[in-house]
Amino acid sequence: MFKHILLACDGTEASRHAAVLAADLAREHGARLTALFVVDPYPFIGLAQTNPLGFQAYLQAAHAQAARAHTEVEVLCSQGSHPVPLQLRLIEDARPADAIAQTARSEGADLIVMGSHGRRAVARLVVGSVTAEVLALTHVPVLVTR
Repeated sequence: MFKHILLACDGTEASRHAAVLAADLAREHGARLTALFVVDPYPFIGLAQTNPLGFQAYLQAAHAQAARAHTEVEVLCSQGSHPVPLQLRLIEDARPADAIAQTARSEGADLIVMGSHGRRAVARLVVGSVTAEVLALTHVPVLVTR
């Protein structure tokens, strides 16, 4: 049924659950999996102006977190008798939902899997969750996990 699954991962517990589910679904359907980690390059307005070293430290930490999340997905995909074909993607974009929806389109994904609460759990109370934004932006089915 599914040929290409896009996993939106961010290293949170909900994202880990989504990764397990995405890897299992990909294995069951013989699908390939793309694990996407989106880094917001401008998390704090004026950060680079007040402390350019702080901005670089933030980006290094974000890329390290992406590498850890991707490694977790690699381990999940390599387990079992049938490894899952995996592509790792890291995108810098201030609008994660747009990046997820655009990647699903450009990669030809037929399912997006993501956690219900990610790094922006508190911010969703004010501006809406990334998950809700992805649901509004894409025509690809979205499987949301907790």
